[in-house]
Amino acid sequence: MHTDKQPRTIESGLRVLVVDDHSLVRSGIIGLLEAADIEVVGEASNGREALEVAERLHPEVVLMDIRMPVMDGIEATSAMTRLSPPPKVLVLTTFDLDEYVYRALEAGASGFLLKDARPERLVDAVRTVAAGDSLLAPEITKRLIERYLVVPQQASLPSDLTPRELEVWLLLARGLSNAEIGRELYLTEATVKAHVTRLLAKLGLRDRVQAVVAAYETGAVLPGRPRESTP
Repeated sequence: MHTDKQPRTIESGLRVLVVDDHSLVRSGIIGLLEAADIEVVGEASNGREALEVAERLHPEVVLMDIRMPVMDGIEATSAMTRLSPPPKVLVLTTFDLDEYVYRALEAGASGFLLKDARPERLVDAVRTVAAGDSLLAPEITKRLIERYLVVPQQASLPSDLTPRELEVWLLLARGLSNAEIGRELYLTEATVKAHVTRLLAKLGLRDRVQAVVAAYETGAVLPGRPRESTP
């Protein structure tokens, strides 16, 4: 069952669709967004309903759960990217669903956020992806890398990357912010930002989310055993 929402106070140009199979979760998210004067145009309890609402109401942002009946959030996210115009999809996840994060990014999500994030962080995340920026929750990416990924001995990496750009890319794929990468490599944040810009240009990528996906697809990082069990 899905419902369309009548806006209360509207933040200009920002329309949101909330998708979750738990009505209490939807109500809580809707309350947070409306309290921040963000227009919630609709809600849905599964991916198929979400597509129907999105096709009719054209939200700028879709807050997408992953595990849902009928159509899950991964399939729905992929289908959302084929809408015209396609909304930005912000996936909401929990630590016990880490294995779904990469699939969500591969499906075209603009970012992901923990369900237990602070209310103000959720609001900021919606505005961030609506503005066309990607959102990588570092704690999720770090947890994913630590639990499920290993760096292979041999990887098919782009040949025109400098050693420094490769270092930046691998740290970016671990979920580190520019400031954190700078501390790791003893670089200024401005220098890291310049490296990231050149890296994205060389790889032909749109944003940091695509850079994480590309790190998997090229073999820079691969699904594997947890790091602590790697010999």
